[in-house]
Amino acid sequence: MKSDNTAAAGSRWIKKTLALACLGASCAGTSVAVQAQETLNLYNWGDYINPEVLERFTAETGIEVNLDTYSSNEEMLAKLQVGATGYDVVFPSVHMQDIMAQLDLLEKTDINQSPGFENIDTGHLIAESDPEGEYCLPYGWGSVGIVYNKKLVPELNSWKEFFALPDQGKKIVMLDDMREDIGLALLLDGKSVNSVEPDDLKAAQQFLLETKPKVSAFTYDSIPMVQSGDIAAAQWYVGAMIYVNEMPDTLAYVIPEEGATMYQENMCVLKTAPNKENAKRFLEFFLQPEISALNTVQQTNGSMNKAAIELLPDDIRNNENINPSAETKEKLQIFRELGKGTRLYDRVWTKFRTAS
Repeated sequence: MKSDNTAAAGSRWIKKTLALACLGASCAGTSVAVQAQETLNLYNWGDYINPEVLERFTAETGIEVNLDTYSSNEEMLAKLQVGATGYDVVFPSVHMQDIMAQLDLLEKTDINQSPGFENIDTGHLIAESDPEGEYCLPYGWGSVGIVYNKKLVPELNSWKEFFALPDQGKKIVMLDDMREDIGLALLLDGKSVNSVEPDDLKAAQQFLLETKPKVSAFTYDSIPMVQSGDIAAAQWYVGAMIYVNEMPDTLAYVIPEEGATMYQENMCVLKTAPNKENAKRFLEFFLQPEISALNTVQQTNGSMNKAAIELLPDDIRNNENINPSAETKEKLQIFRELGKGTRLYDRVWTKFRTAS
């Protein structure tokens, strides 16, 4: 849920000064990387991994890492299904992991038997196809709430207030994402974000059609517009905290009081991976608390590594948006694989996006 369509603003993710910089490549020589003979090929969401994690892995193991990126689960799956080969590790959302498991695309790694797996919060072993963590390693999670410009909207606490902004002459933006937008409509109607009940989807479609004229754009690339004040608020990921921390007097992020959708990506090895041993080593490398923490500091999302959370700076560990309370977390809903229900969602989405 971390699109590389945000590249213009997202390039600053890589440049962010890290609170844990002493763990980075500056602490290690680069000669091993130069001499690396073995390789590892990652396929991940754009800007969804700290480059220093990769540099340190190479410095420690001598394995050279190649990184390719995608902007959606669907793009990643489609590329694999049309015959893309050479990738070792992918980072699917939980519902996409379940789809990939059904398609027999994932390698069993037994990562749950590796030292350090005891640090993983078992509450995040939520893939229906992998309840014990035998295949994939929980990677990152977060909410999809609202980022807003405080100079235009001093305070914002709910989706109701968000959708009322256009009536006050203030612009809003939503994600160009079928599951997020239909899911939000279902959530606001008190339904599951995974409902395939025709009546629920009909009501969600009606809500979206009524809301569409009020929305200035449907895009992933909304952060620059909120920063500049061109729009007042946008539906966006908790990764917005990166920009909030850079511009605290201008930007804010909130998990709305009605609740929100949440995402979780896991790190999985492909059955066709040409470098399976190196892929397993990378999963085990990421189990190290300091490595997981290094990534979390740069991403400003939630960590599933309990020992890593203890290493985080206070402004991340105690931030209620990044690490919400149990009460708030109960209001977050994660997407599941829909099976045949996907066709129902496709129809709702097509009618909504083609409506004038």
